Amino acid sequence: MLDVIEKLLILQSHDQKILKTQEELSGIGPQRQAAMAKANNSTQALEVAKNALKHCESERKRLELDIEAKQELIRKYATQQAQTKKNEEYKAFTKQIETCKQEISGIEDVELGVMEQIDAAKVQVGKATDAAKADKTMVDGLLAQLSEREARLKKELADLQAKRPEYVGGIDESALSRYERLFKNKGGRALVGVVHHACGGCHMQLPVQVIRACQGHQEIVTCTNCSRILYHTRDMDITAAN
Repeated sequence: MLDVIEKLLILQSHDQKILKTQEELSGIGPQRQAAMAKANNSTQALEVAKNALKHCESERKRLELDIEAKQELIRKYATQQAQTKKNEEYKAFTKQIETCKQEISGIEDVELGVMEQIDAAKVQVGKATDAAKADKTMVDGLLAQLSEREARLKKELADLQAKRPEYVGGIDESALSRYERLFKNKGGRALVGVVHHACGGCHMQLPVQVIRACQGHQEIVTCTNCSRILYHTRDMDITAAN
């Protein structure tokens, strides 16, 4: 195997570690956002439940005030009724008092329904509170883990990047430039082996002359289809697949 190929393979292995570490680091942000979104959703659900309960309690208070207003009217009509000496006025006040009592009865029926809604809303608030607490505990733990992992990956990446010049040294500038261009454009696989008479990158069958040139280890050989740099070792099966 050509000396430059050996050096490029070592560099590629190192660069793939860098790439993998960078990809893992880039995935932490979305994971953190997803975790925080989950916690926010639970908090919002709790707020919705609390607001629903407040609405029901406000409605109950409004109904109680309506009842008090009707009762005050009854007391007013009763006082006026006691003071009147006219039969027609007495009957009118009696009718107004009865109407108020009927209205109070109707309001009380509505109030019973609202009280049932309040009970159900309290249950929902309890469930939402428990869910929010559980999600917060889970998310806090996950965020702590992500922060620890992020710090570890950043250190690993810094160490890998610091060591890279050691692997770059001694590689021909032209070969290095070609390698770095391919590594960037081919998903971190600039050099690939020859397997079953095909390129290990694009899997296209290779011409016989390309295979022989690759076995000769005299020059850098590239795939005629994807332009990746090819290499061959004795343990590779270059027999064409059936």
